[in-house]
Amino acid sequence: MTALTASKGLPRLGLPPGVSRHTGLLAVLLLVGAFTALRSEAFLTGPNLLNVSQQIAVVAVLAAGLTLLMAAGGIDFSLGAIAAVAHGVTAQLVVAGVNEWTAAGLALALGAAIGLVNGLVVTYLRVAPFVATLATSTVLGGAALLIIDGKSISIGDALMPLGFGEVLGAVPALVVVAIAVCVAAGLILRWTAFGRNAFAIGGNEQAARLAGIPVARTKLLLYTLGGLLAGLGGVMLVARLGAASPGTGGLHLELTVVAAVVIGGTALHGGSGTIVGTALGVVLLGVVANAINLLQINSHFQDVALGTVLLVAAVINHLRGTPR
Repeated sequence: MTALTASKGLPRLGLPPGVSRHTGLLAVLLLVGAFTALRSEAFLTGPNLLNVSQQIAVVAVLAAGLTLLMAAGGIDFSLGAIAAVAHGVTAQLVVAGVNEWTAAGLALALGAAIGLVNGLVVTYLRVAPFVATLATSTVLGGAALLIIDGKSISIGDALMPLGFGEVLGAVPALVVVAIAVCVAAGLILRWTAFGRNAFAIGGNEQAARLAGIPVARTKLLLYTLGGLLAGLGGVMLVARLGAASPGTGGLHLELTVVAAVVIGGTALHGGSGTIVGTALGVVLLGVVANAINLLQINSHFQDVALGTVLLVAAVINHLRGTPR
């Protein structure tokens, strides 16, 4: 963020007119898909595409919440850890005999409460969002492992309708949930006063305050909403796998989520962003990860590719300015 702020003094070179960010992302996505399809016959098969869509569903839910927050100039690096806590709590409650949907609801409430705490620390204690949420992430990461005692906890088919159910006999329920969340977030961001307030705060917080926008309340709601959606992501994870385990809870997912949002065009300093762009970023990262797996490329290359794509997206963000 500091680097981007410092870059304001540099001239903006601009990209060719008429080439929107979404068009560019779609072109890159098609190129990666075409290349992978040529190198692997398994890529375009139904089971593989179904698997990819279910894998990116959780990232899409977390990224939708982060897009709203980043539009207002905020950031939350604890979303993956919140999801990990939610997935562990859900599993433990189900094993303890609590109704599975009640357990899921409690996990969502816990996620929202953690998001609220993040918002209070950032808004009223004025701790930098990066520092506050990174510290929260560290705490929650340890708590998530303690909750499940570092073991795998099976919940059987308790949340099967969510994890394995289908809508209209073909579309996975997890994907339907992700699409519904993204559509709702897009409508909030573009067609409500709350969304316009978020953009205004991200564009110039002081000016937004002078204009009468409830800055603190808006930020609190955004952090709370982000936590709620992270909790939902945790429930989706445990539903899909039928178990909670140390390696499946969403820990370290935050970098992928941030990368997807930034690649989608949301500025790190706020004031711009679209859910459509975020969705394209999520799909692109999912396809790249799938390609690395299918082409049997060293898995560590995924981190290299993720960092590289994030860097390129940040540079493009500077070159194009901050479209709204």
